[in-house]
Amino acid sequence: MRAYDGDPWHGTAVVRILDGLSCADAHVHPIPDAHSIWELVLHMAAWTGEVRRRLEGGEPAEPAEGDWPAPPPAPDDAAWRDAKNRLRSAHESLLATLTQTPPSRLPRVVGTPKRDPAMGSGVTCEIMLHGLAQHHAYHAGQIAILKRALGR
Repeated sequence: MRAYDGDPWHGTAVVRILDGLSCADAHVHPIPDAHSIWELVLHMAAWTGEVRRRLEGGEPAEPAEGDWPAPPPAPDDAAWRDAKNRLRSAHESLLATLTQTPPSRLPRVVGTPKRDPAMGSGVTCEIMLHGLAQHHAYHAGQIAILKRALGR
């Protein structure tokens, strides 16, 4: 997915935005009442995994780890590396699943046909994948703003 690690048309890929951020940078809340970079990374990883699960035929649900998984209470280098690796692994797993997905699956509706925006049901697999790209572009922009607020 170009939004994660490629040349997206909208700007900088997530991997490059995260480059050079320390665990302390990622953990801090430079904008009051906004999510931290770490929280955003865990959120993106969780939803990437959930989209993969749905693409494999799973019923729509909140990610197993929750909508907004919590980072550790204090910055930790190993835990920050793990968070970034979770996002990378989630993307790699999604792409692997996508390459094994027959094109006939893409126009099928995820979950029930009735649209439920909160649960993400009632859209096709294709629309769900577009939504994930939009989700990542949105959060990548937030991370870029937080990075700038940190002076990085």
